Amino acid sequence: MDISKIDKNFKVETKIEREGLTFFDTDEAPFKVYGVYRDGDHYVRLPADVAKSVSDGVYGLHTHTAGGRVRFVTNSPYVAISVKVNNAYKMPHFTFTGSIGCDMYSGTRYIGTIVPPTNVQNEYEGVINIPFTDNEAREYTINMPLYSGVDKIYVGIKEGSVLTAAPEYEISIPICYYGSSVTQGGCASRPGNAYQGIISRELDADFVNLGFSGSAKAEDEIANYIATLNMSVFVYDYEYNSMTLEHYQSTHERMFKIIREKNPDLPIIMVSRPKYYLSSNERRFFEEVLMVSYNNAVAAGDKNVYYVDGKTFFPEGMREVALVDNVHPTDVGFWCMAKTIGEKLKEILK
Repeated sequence: MDISKIDKNFKVETKIEREGLTFFDTDEAPFKVYGVYRDGDHYVRLPADVAKSVSDGVYGLHTHTAGGRVRFVTNSPYVAISVKVNNAYKMPHFTFTGSIGCDMYSGTRYIGTIVPPTNVQNEYEGVINIPFTDNEAREYTINMPLYSGVDKIYVGIKEGSVLTAAPEYEISIPICYYGSSVTQGGCASRPGNAYQGIISRELDADFVNLGFSGSAKAEDEIANYIATLNMSVFVYDYEYNSMTLEHYQSTHERMFKIIREKNPDLPIIMVSRPKYYLSSNERRFFEEVLMVSYNNAVAAGDKNVYYVDGKTFFPEGMREVALVDNVHPTDVGFWCMAKTIGEKLKEILK
């Protein structure tokens, strides 16, 4: 059924020429949206009033759709995607396919990417040819942009194709990630290569990305908000945004305690950044702060606190290809992070 023939508000202007192409609004069933939710004209990662109470930085980034996903099942030989964006973020060290674009997977298999034009402003579109030839209906996941806002996503399939709801994730209670620009996904070449996406596919796990570029300061307001969420695991790593040791000392254990107070049995993973390029003193002092939080929790009898050492992310010989600018991971770097953090999550959840 062509929804646009029933309601003109669903009409999608397109230059894509495919036989029987029919577009659907992904806010409507049978599509399911994960990791973000609609607030007026935009998708958001947390409520606007909460974001505003935290900082201008978090408020400015709360509409960025890092971790947003659309899932559905179809046997269409192609999938067209039309994206209406706001605040299309363009950076010299970050591909448009990662910051503004969408990519699509079936299970753990990468299917294709919708590549925005270099002059993208408010919208872009494209079509992905499905490589399967058996006409079987399969689950597909579209990953939303990491560093831009999305107003609407429309999905086009061949008329007469199967279109049904995707099954729920095996781990349906989301993993919640909090941290800096690395957590938000900078600088993955496409959204599905941020480490949380890799882990999600491997574990079949839902997640929420609360990474805020340059703005993860572990304020009480964001800690109190996160403490109210329904989470299977909380993973936090904001050391990159703690520009002073004093700030890290005053916030790290405090954030842990705020979340632990309301979630006594929640597994919490403390993650340190890969800091091999810092001076030995800086490395030691920042690590000591995190270890004080961790050791105090263990000494108090906490059985659900874990530690992942960021220095173990990148094996020898891979550091030179793991980072874009000595801070933000490449796809290789994110894969390494996903492997290490994912192993800990698998140990906890499986």
